[in-house]
Amino acid sequence: MSLYAIADLHLSLGADKPMDIFSGWSGYVERLEKNWRRLVTDDDTVVIGGDVSWAMKLEETYEDFKFIDSLPGRKILIKGNHDYWWQTKKKMDEYIKNNSFDTLSILFNNAFEYGGYSICGTRGWFLEEGSGDKKVLNREAGRLKASIEAAIKLGREPVAFLHYPPVYQGKECEELFSILLEYGVKKCYYGHIHGKNSFKYAVCGEYRGVEMQLISCDYLDFTPKLVR
Repeated sequence: MSLYAIADLHLSLGADKPMDIFSGWSGYVERLEKNWRRLVTDDDTVVIGGDVSWAMKLEETYEDFKFIDSLPGRKILIKGNHDYWWQTKKKMDEYIKNNSFDTLSILFNNAFEYGGYSICGTRGWFLEEGSGDKKVLNREAGRLKASIEAAIKLGREPVAFLHYPPVYQGKECEELFSILLEYGVKKCYYGHIHGKNSFKYAVCGEYRGVEMQLISCDYLDFTPKLVR
């Protein structure tokens, strides 16, 4: 049993929004599937850190969810900034159940136990200077707290998964990073960052006592990252 993570699948199997037009993304779905099947078994779990599907509505995710469900392992999904299909957890759970996507679960104000870890997290947010929505940031901070507290109740070490990086280009999202420190989170995985020019600003390694790791699809060369 192993735990893996990867973010930013940007699937569009049921829509006409291919990522292949971007440098380095040619044939990415096939590459992702090949690497996934090479590493992940049915006994493993994969956390997908947001930007799962380009679908605009939940019902339009069908082909993308069907593809993910067909891959080995259990998958835990969090929200990304492009997941416009995201609904209430109740609606998403019902959709997954009604379509028999039995290997998919939604991480949203909750937590999941896996071995010695508790999997927690949320989309996150990053207020750049002069932009952003403070209300959204505060809401995400509340969701991160709720998820971490749910993780702690499971009696395992909390491992946080965010879509947005809590620190980037030497700047912290204080409202979120302070929560990681407050609850003693030691590992944090995040996505959202794409392209070689942006990768160089991503924090990968220990930062203020937290082990940080970028898990964007293209950064990982479309290969799930082993967490444990």
